[in-house]
Amino acid sequence: MTISLQIDGMHCDGCVGSVKKAAASVDGVSNLSVDLESGKLTADIARPELAETLRGVIEDCGFDVTGVAG
Repeated sequence: MTISLQIDGMHCDGCVGSVKKAAASVDGVSNLSVDLESGKLTADIARPELAETLRGVIEDCGFDVTGVAG
C-alpha cells in the first residue's frame, strides 16, 4: 500500500533528512521519498496501521503532518 503524508515545517535538506531518518526507522516502510518543495512524504507501507505510526514519529521530530492519503 502506498501512502502520502503532507508535512509542514520542512525548510531545508536537513529537515528532509530528519523526516527520512524517522520514517525509515519504522519497520514495514519501504520505497521512501521526501520532497522538500511539495512538503510530501511518499512511501510503501506493509500494513494500514503504519500510517499512524509514521505520523507519530514525524510529529515527534517537530514537524506537523497535515494530511494523509493512501
